[in-house]
Amino acid sequence: MAEGQFKKVLIVGAGPAGLLLALLLQKHGIPVTLLEGSDKLDDQPRAAYYGPAAIPDLHRAGIMEEVRERGISPTTMYWRRPDDFSIIAGMDTAVLDDVNGLDCRTCCLVLQDLLQLMYDRFVKYGGEVKWLHKVTATGQDETKAWVDADTPEGNVRVQGDYLVGCDGANSIVRRSLFGNEYPGFTWDRQIVATNVYYDFLKYGFTDSNFIIHPEHFFMAARMTNDSPPLYRVTYGEEAGLTTEQLRARQPMKYELMLPGHPKPGEYKITNIAPYRMHQRTAPSYRVGRILVAADAAHLCNPWGGMGITGGFVDIGGLYDCLAGIYDGKADDSILDLYSKVRKEKWENMINPISSDNFRRVHDSDPFTRLERDEFLQQCKAVEGDKAKAKELFAQGMELRYDFTQHYNKV
Repeated sequence: MAEGQFKKVLIVGAGPAGLLLALLLQKHGIPVTLLEGSDKLDDQPRAAYYGPAAIPDLHRAGIMEEVRERGISPTTMYWRRPDDFSIIAGMDTAVLDDVNGLDCRTCCLVLQDLLQLMYDRFVKYGGEVKWLHKVTATGQDETKAWVDADTPEGNVRVQGDYLVGCDGANSIVRRSLFGNEYPGFTWDRQIVATNVYYDFLKYGFTDSNFIIHPEHFFMAARMTNDSPPLYRVTYGEEAGLTTEQLRARQPMKYELMLPGHPKPGEYKITNIAPYRMHQRTAPSYRVGRILVAADAAHLCNPWGGMGITGGFVDIGGLYDCLAGIYDGKADDSILDLYSKVRKEKWENMINPISSDNFRRVHDSDPFTRLERDEFLQQCKAVEGDKAKAKELFAQGMELRYDFTQHYNKV
């Protein structure tokens, strides 16, 4: 490809968003420098379900086929009662197997495996991650942006034409722009995410299962085809407990909540991590030549996978904007549009939908929830009608936005 309108994009953060953007830019022939403060890829239990709206961008990165081969395509999602785990209502996104010619069913690959796949693909085609580059400051002028980073060899400055912060909830890039200003709130409940081998299938559980309860709510989501499968079990806990206290309470919570009331030894936990939940968005996703995306730009609770899905869609949109500038098809005012549109998508979709998802799962009266829940009623109404179900579930694709429509008309 001929030399473009700029020379390099800096990306801070080798997580899912940073690696996806690196892959997309690399595939387009746009030089990338990717910086990561750690010495390895993250292996904590985090999001593992990637919703239909994110599939086109994983496909464009050239990894979607392998993601499905290595992982699973879990399409069923049910809300259940806490006493007998019977189904209140549910949805099956198998009807999204053909959306304008693309299979947009939900996909699942354990995040550390997805990160490894992305990293291997990036390195295979000449990419490099600069590990142990802990960003301490950012800067910019009319022609370039840069970061200062602490490394084992001392402080270094790395510069490029644009800088994208994909460095997560505690983003240094965002803080360099806005300080501690990250408007929104933190939920007064915290959650514990665990990866566990336990045979939920014999209790009638399917792919994603949300058990509604005011205190002992939990999600059990299948992540592999093993026997028994690996499940992600995420459950609510009291606020203010230490990590040690949360770990100590885990056997009690499992025995109390899960079907079969298992005791230690009847399941195998491979990972456990507590999290606080937030609903926040940055004041802007662009300041000059510096941009933020995904968790560095906005946060939501994990119920329903809106965070990782929305983050991937951010990245696809930002890629289109940068590629348009690089190819001379757009000027950099398109980045203002990126900020405006993606922030509106968080405000109008990600924030309200994810908030409803969490309120639903810890409802005070699970036995009357259906009577009070318009969305669950809609799910019930389309049961057995593939056309209506597809129409309902395809509404999630509205999280996307086509920035290429704003390219210069030739």
